[in-house]
Amino acid sequence: QVQLVESGGGLVQPGGSLRLSCTASGSIFSINAMGWYRQAPGKQRELVARITSGGSTNYADSVKGRFTISRDNAKNTVDLQMNSLKPEDTAVYYCNLHVRVTDYWGQGTQVTVSS
Repeated sequence: QVQLVESGGGLVQPGGSLRLSCTASGSIFSINAMGWYRQAPGKQRELVARITSGGSTNYADSVKGRFTISRDNAKNTVDLQMNSLKPEDTAVYYCNLHVRVTDYWGQGTQVTVSS
């Protein structure tokens, strides 16, 4: 019943920026955390950034200082501001919603960093 709608993916040049957005809808009582994961072909899905309902954040070492995660608890949205993008950031990015012991996932949005 819960759905996640993502937007903001696309093609950018190295050094460019993108802002990913995700909005959760449906029967949501309480969200423990929201975050972004990514997966490139042939690689495992990895955590990019995560933010709890209390505002605590966690970032992958590879994106620290470049990416910023934010959320609006009232709107059940989470954004990922990506700056100084590198080719190695190329992947499908997935929005994640963690409610109690259940994880919900968005459809994924492609981010391609290439010149």
